[in-house]
Amino acid sequence: MNRAPITVAIHTLGRDARQELIDDVRAGLTKFPKALPPRWFYDDAGSELFEEITRLPEYYQTRTERAILERYAQDVVARTRSASIVELGAGSCTKSRVLIRAARGMGTLWTFVPFDISEATIRRAASDLVEEFPDLTIYCVTGEFESHLRQIPRFGSQLFVFLGSTIGNFDREQTLHFLAEVRGLMQSGDYFLLGVDLVKDPTELVAAYDDSHGVTARFNLNVLARINRELHANFDPEGFRHVAVWNPDESRVEMHLESRRDQEVSIPDADMLVVFAERERMRTEICTKYTKTGVDRLLNETGFTVSAWYSDMAERFGLALAH
Repeated sequence: MNRAPITVAIHTLGRDARQELIDDVRAGLTKFPKALPPRWFYDDAGSELFEEITRLPEYYQTRTERAILERYAQDVVARTRSASIVELGAGSCTKSRVLIRAARGMGTLWTFVPFDISEATIRRAASDLVEEFPDLTIYCVTGEFESHLRQIPRFGSQLFVFLGSTIGNFDREQTLHFLAEVRGLMQSGDYFLLGVDLVKDPTELVAAYDDSHGVTARFNLNVLARINRELHANFDPEGFRHVAVWNPDESRVEMHLESRRDQEVSIPDADMLVVFAERERMRTEICTKYTKTGVDRLLNETGFTVSAWYSDMAERFGLALAH
């Protein structure tokens, strides 16, 4: 069977990832409290560790969201009847396949547009997808949320999807900006499907980020190995421990690396000497949790109208469909 074409539009040519890492390290480790953005988790080792995390018993998010999609995909595609699906932060496109399969069965979908920072990742995902859906046109876009959302092409009516509760990794200002940007891309007849992790027992929430097998700890500490490798730093991973805490004031889980002792870290390529006090924490990720009311308010504030809400029986995770 002849396969539909795969196009890869690269909007990150000339991007100096190493300089971006230097800039983020300088900015994050010279403020108080110290912090690093979670984007630097995902080198090859970090990506493998995250895939392992998604299979852990404590990490309910991935399997719960997928189960919701499998249950309600037909309703989503019947409501939207979109000619194209645009997945933001597509990664391996594992969950979006459920929507693609339902939309292809209904005969409405012709194009899939995965958007991701990693060219290699979306190339692999596109190659896998075209094996399953040989007549589906795939237009990959490599870019960053902050700079390249407006490079997403239009192939008829669009369903934008942002899954995995990735929205929870943004602070409030970033969240509002991102949602407003997505809303600005949409035209009459377009829809947006947003996946959010819901507020629940803090013990269950923290366990999802501090598993009993220590995989999340290795994932968190791996960022130090990356800075060592790429910026010739001398972080001692044994000198830090992984900490996950619930911040009720901000309704979020926070991941930190806590210094086990007073220590100095040299980062020659960033021209830095960083001092850590014993028990000082460096935040590496925030994971905001929502209520349905909070999601409705957030989407309304950024110009959306919620059309439908989907959740599991235990209300652990939610999907909001908006236009």
